[in-house]
Amino acid sequence: IATAIQNGQKTVTTAGTRVALASSTAITHSVTIKALHGNSGWIYVGNSSVTSSNGLVLDAGEWCEIEVANLSTVYIDSSVNGEGVSYVAT
Repeated sequence: IATAIQNGQKTVTTAGTRVALASSTAITHSVTIKALHGNSGWIYVGNSSVTSSNGLVLDAGEWCEIEVANLSTVYIDSSVNGEGVSYVAT
């Protein structure tokens, strides 16, 4: 059972430039990541080397859940400048 919930939104300023989901933030279970509904392109989810050719692809409104210990280990990239995700973690 989680004792705290982390939540937020993250955008990729420049498409093709991956960014960490959050700064070093320990979590105990998992993070759910959802591509923003207003996105017109794709979001790529993965580790610090995520790109359009190796990431999990999310279309607008799609989501995934990843079991990790720290939000800083999850990265996103996008196919369009300024698009992003929302997330909630426990």
